[in-house]
Amino acid sequence: MADDADRKLPRPASTLSDEVGAKAARKLRARRNPAQGVWFGLGMMGLVGWSVAVPTLLGAALGMWLDERHPGEHSWTLALLVGGLTVGCLNAWRWVAKENEEIRREQEDDDG
Repeated sequence: MADDADRKLPRPASTLSDEVGAKAARKLRARRNPAQGVWFGLGMMGLVGWSVAVPTLLGAALGMWLDERHPGEHSWTLALLVGGLTVGCLNAWRWVAKENEEIRREQEDDDG
């Protein structure tokens, strides 16, 4: 029974000075890092798209060049197209994971 009573006790409220300090710190961070708008998000989507498209197209171009110079049983174009696509997707995934980690770190700083 004593355990149930302890669980129902409210958590101690933070002092007014702690709350004011936290709000002031959030304001300062917001001024240093202004919120990005819709255009920023669209630009980032474009950047991720290009990070996939460029290696894919380079792989296809190199494959076509190799197919002209060294024809064989297997298509260099297809192999290097898939290779470029793989490299591009890994590059985009790495970049998005890094951005996600930065956002998470900023949120933890805001909360802490």
